Parts: sequence; C-alpha cells; structure tokens
Amino acid sequence: MNVLILKKPSAFIPIVMSLVALAIVGAQVAVFGVTRQADEGAAAHLWQLLMGLQIPIVAFFAVKWLSRMPRQAFLVLALQICAILAACVPVFLLHL
Repeated sequence: MNVLILKKPSAFIPIVMSLVALAIVGAQVAVFGVTRQADEGAAAHLWQLLMGLQIPIVAFFAVKWLSRMPRQAFLVLALQICAILAACVPVFLLHL
C-alpha cells in the first residue's frame, strides 16, 4: 500500500486552513497595524472559525490513518501541528 497520505483531504485541508488563518493575521497587521479593537472584527472571527474547525478534521485523520499507516500519519500530524502553531504564534505574540 504505497499511498501518499498527504494527498488525502483530511491531511492537507487543516494545513491549508492554518495557512489561510496565518494569511488573515498577516493581512490584518499589514493593513491596520497591531492595534487592539474594542470589538473583534471579521478577521478575528474568520481566524477563530478556521482554527476551530480544524479540530474535527485532524481528529478524523488521526482515527482513520494512525492505525493504517502510523509512521506517515505521525509525520502528517506533526506537519498539521506545526501549521497550527504557525497560525497561533503571531496572535499570541502580538496580543491580537
């Protein structure tokens, strides 16, 4: 069974979602700077949705693929976690 596991939607969709969330943070900072708003804007809500919706997708991936292809699944999970951290770090460091 020689399948490239990263081509599976449950593997790459969370990574893409994290990259989009990171792009939203970058665009928000580039356009408006690092300012605290009285109310969360659309960018904050989009970021929260993208990050929160990854949880069931990553869980589905782990349940389905860890038993079938453990080594490849762990590598993809590590990549997914790195992407999630990359999207979260600017938000926490900049206190957005």
